[in-house]
Amino acid sequence: MRGLKVGAVSGILVALSFSGAGAQDVTQDVRDIRQDRQDIRKDAKDLQQDRRDLGRDRDVAKDARDIREDRRDLRQDTSDIRQDRRDLQQDRRQLYRDRKAGDEDAVKADVNDIKKDRTDLKADVKDRRHDVRDLRHDRRDLRRDVRQEREGYRK
Repeated sequence: MRGLKVGAVSGILVALSFSGAGAQDVTQDVRDIRQDRQDIRKDAKDLQQDRRDLGRDRDVAKDARDIREDRRDLRQDTSDIRQDRRDLQQDRRQLYRDRKAGDEDAVKADVNDIKKDRTDLKADVKDRRHDVRDLRHDRRDLRRDVRQEREGYRK
C-alpha cells in the first residue's frame, strides 16, 4: 500500500512515507525532532538572557541620568552657596556701617539679616553635601551595573 501516513511524535507532526521509508529513516527523524526541541528550549533561554541584558542596559542608562542630574544639582548648590556668602558679606558691611552711624533699629535688622543668611548658607551647604553623597552613590551604582553587564557578556 503506497501512501502517506501522518503521525504525532513528541507533539510535532511527522510525515512518514511507507514507500521505501525504513526504520532507520524514522529513527533519524525522531532524533532530528528531539534536536529541534532542544534548540527551541535553548533559544527561549537565550531570549530570557537578552531581556535581562536589556534590563541591565536600562540600569546603566538610569545611573548615567542620575549622575547628570546630581552634577546639575551640585552646580546649583555651589551657586547658591556663593550667593549666600556674598549676601552675608554685604550684611556684615551694612552692620558695620549702621553701628558706626549709631542707628540701633538698623543694627537689629542687620543682625536678623545676618542670622537669616547664615541659616540659608548652612542649609545650602548641607544640601550640597547630600548631593555629593548622592553623586558618589550613583557613580558606584553605575560602575557595579557596567561590571555586571560585562560579566554577563563573558558568560
